[in-house]
Formats: sequence, C-alpha cells, structure tokens
Amino acid sequence: MTNPDGGDRKSVAAPPIIISNPSELARKEASNGLRQADAVAEYVEEALTAQSPFKLRPSTLLSLNRLALEGINTFAGNYRPSAIYITGSRHQPPPVSAVAGLVEDLCEYVNANFAEMPALHLAAYVMWRVNWIHPFDDGNGRTARAASYLVLSVKLGYRLPGKKSMLDLLVENKKRAYYHSLEAADAAWADREQVALSALEQLLENLLGAQLVGVIEEAKGRPIA
Repeated sequence: MTNPDGGDRKSVAAPPIIISNPSELARKEASNGLRQADAVAEYVEEALTAQSPFKLRPSTLLSLNRLALEGINTFAGNYRPSAIYITGSRHQPPPVSAVAGLVEDLCEYVNANFAEMPALHLAAYVMWRVNWIHPFDDGNGRTARAASYLVLSVKLGYRLPGKKSMLDLLVENKKRAYYHSLEAADAAWADREQVALSALEQLLENLLGAQLVGVIEEAKGRPIA
C-alpha cells in the first residue's frame, strides 16, 4: 500500500556509500538519468533498423540499471546481492535465488507476446514486473520506467515526440497514481497470480496523451511547463 503521507515507495538495502553529499548525489542522479534516456533512444533506433525481430533481454535491463546507478552504487548493473524490501508497500520482493530466472521469464513474456499484445499492455507489464521482482539493489523504478518506454516505442515503431516524455510527467505529477497502480497489480498477482494491469495501462495512456498534447502546445508556440 502507498504511504499514507504520500511518500515514495523506496527500496531499502544497505549499499556501501559512494556519494555522501546530497547535492552531489542529486547532480549525479540527474546526469545518469540523461545518459539512461540517451541509451533508450539508441536502443529504439537499433531495434527499428535491425533485420531481426526485437527481443527484450536481461542484458538490456542490466545495462539500463548500470547507467542509472553508475558512480552511485557499487552494485550498478548487477542483480542485488541480498534480500530487499520496499517502504510504503505490502509487496515483498522474491528472494535473491529467484531473481535471474524471473527476469528471464519477464523478457520471455514480452517477446512471446510482442506481436499480438497492445503496446500499452507490454509497457505496463514491463513497468510492473520489474518493480515486482525488484532485481536491483537500487534504481528499480528508474530501470522499470526506462525499459517500459523502450518497449512501448519499439512496439509502436517510432521514437515518440515531445520535450517532456510520459516518464518525466509521471515522476513530476503522477507518482501517487503510479504507486496505486503498481499495488493493484501486485495484489491481483498475490491473490490469483493474475496479470491485471488495467489501472497501470490507463495511467500510461493518460501520460502518453499528455506527452503528445505537449507537442501540440509547442507547435502552437505555447511554453511547455
């Protein structure tokens, strides 16, 4: 469940501290975020120009996590070495021994359903399932969102326009709805092992609409907030 005070869901582990100064940490996280976004754009271009069908691979998730945490966490780009829990959530991520296999299963679900399933479903599945597995010591949300946007873009067949992506808009304005959507999917899986992503799909649909409205507003000469 989401924190009653509206706080974030956060992974709690005990990684060695690399950057202790909060301002320096914030700058590094922002820099890493830009590098991760550039990598997603490159992955999309590679997928759209490749001769073979797109395949989501565990190595892609590991790479996206490395970009998010490089210089911040000593386990950047590696699966977490120990158990982890999420503040503000009832969900307990699976044990370390199950992580690699579950990530393989996640990729297999996307690849097996890539041709038939709608783009929003695939994107929602990746976003939820990475968060559910919580395979990394930190940066799980950042990795989940980046991988989700990658899958969405490749499935649609083009890079999505807009100065502010739906991921930017999610982080800025829709975190509470995001957490509620993840918790709803977690609950359905815990109860019946059912993939139930309607709330998260609707949230992504709204965010995608807001991203494209931003393009229209820019075309009209209106500043983007």
